[in-house]
Amino acid sequence: MAADLEIEVKFLVADLGAVEAQLRSLGATCLQPRTLERNLRFDTDNGALTRARRVLRLRRDVRATLTYKAAPEVSESVSARQELEVEVADEDAARRILEALGYRVSWAYEKYRATYEMNRHHIMLDQLPFGDFVEIEGETPETIEHTAQSLGLDWRCRILESYSQLFKRLRTHGIASTDLTFEEFSGVEVTPAALGVSMTGLSL
Repeated sequence: MAADLEIEVKFLVADLGAVEAQLRSLGATCLQPRTLERNLRFDTDNGALTRARRVLRLRRDVRATLTYKAAPEVSESVSARQELEVEVADEDAARRILEALGYRVSWAYEKYRATYEMNRHHIMLDQLPFGDFVEIEGETPETIEHTAQSLGLDWRCRILESYSQLFKRLRTHGIASTDLTFEEFSGVEVTPAALGVSMTGLSL
């Protein structure tokens, strides 16, 4: 993957276990087993970052990281955006620094993620409160498509929106949750139609 450039697509899937089994059969390396991520998105009081589709995020999984993402450039095939990330030793101190600079937590979201590497691509298996997704990051649209096909994912069902965009779409369908957490979505059933995407089966 190009330095500081995130090139990716997502797929909504019915069976993450089947995708993981295919990854293992293809010799993919597990970089991180399934781990709970907790994410805090920061913004100014007037929502300037959100309006510009930029991201300032503090994430906690097995470590804490601070991430900046520029506005995405979405083509017909993939989504690409600049991404800068640094590990922080003290998550609470990092949050206080952001708040001292005038940023406030605007949104919290959670997911379970397992990360694999195959042919210089990162494949993330994501369980979110509103569905299960496979995210593929790679160097070019062509190589990402090839990786998707090797996993049996239907390229026509690829998703170019971010998880935050999918969450906003849900809110137009009457979902009242303000954050994307497993507790807030307990008992809530979310359909692909409500997300505005298609689910892909595995063609293997």
